[in-house]
Amino acid sequence: YLVILDDCSHFLWTFPLHLKSDTFTTHSNFFSYVRTQFGVTVQGIQCDNGRQFDNSSARTFFLAHGVHLRMSCPYISPQNGKAERIIRTTNNVVRSLLFQTSVPPTFWAAALSTATYLLNILPTKTLNFSTLYFSLHGTHPSYEHLRVFGCKCYPNLSATAAHKLAPRSALCVFLGYSLHHKGYICLDRHTNRVIISRHVVFEESSFPFSEDPAPPSRAAFDFLEEQTNSVPVPFPPSSPLLPAGTTGRSPAQPRAASGTPTSPAGTPPLAPLPVFRAPDALPALGSASSRTPSCRVEMAD
Repeated sequence: YLVILDDCSHFLWTFPLHLKSDTFTTHSNFFSYVRTQFGVTVQGIQCDNGRQFDNSSARTFFLAHGVHLRMSCPYISPQNGKAERIIRTTNNVVRSLLFQTSVPPTFWAAALSTATYLLNILPTKTLNFSTLYFSLHGTHPSYEHLRVFGCKCYPNLSATAAHKLAPRSALCVFLGYSLHHKGYICLDRHTNRVIISRHVVFEESSFPFSEDPAPPSRAAFDFLEEQTNSVPVPFPPSSPLLPAGTTGRSPAQPRAASGTPTSPAGTPPLAPLPVFRAPDALPALGSASSRTPSCRVEMAD
């Protein structure tokens, strides 16, 4: 997955990728997002020497947009330390979410999206215990909608009931917050259907996957092996979210994600936002035109 980190606000974006070659497209789309949402352009990119960042297409794009490309010296990862550290932190949160609730590793992309969402709204001593979300957006995030990842949930299915005697809900697993809806992502394990709903009842002390008789086999982790064509997908191959012909491998996310999920009812939308950098300290929040955008990018394997 690709990670994008704002050098000033420390706001984080992560993007699961099917192929490392998708990095350039993700970068160019992110630059467009920054221009549209903030009316500014990214002025600098700090990254390692990965070929997904340093290639003819990327260099041509950076030159055409006046972007300063800064790379760490070969094998000197501390020069890109912010990006490396946030990858470690993100991976730690992803593992914790999966282990605590016994969610299978094939759902790592859902855990990654949730981890990114949580890290952006949690206080950090780096910003004097302010949140990354407030640093970037200027408003405080809400926590009332947060629920335990991987717990039992019961979404309202009244609108899709086949008849009057049909069940009005079903036992599902909570897999995070939708990127494009103001609601929760719920997985019905019996039908392998993903349900996005705003009206959900949660049982946060119970975890359906932990009730399985046997832990995941070693084969369940095969997708973590380096692939030449693809990497795992957020949901199993039979999921209705996957396009026809998809293999069951799930994309990884970049260090600067294209956005954070929209928060459920009564909370401000958490759309992904750009990166701003100040050399010594955070600038006062003001107009977008007064900010100098710069970001750090990294690929996590």
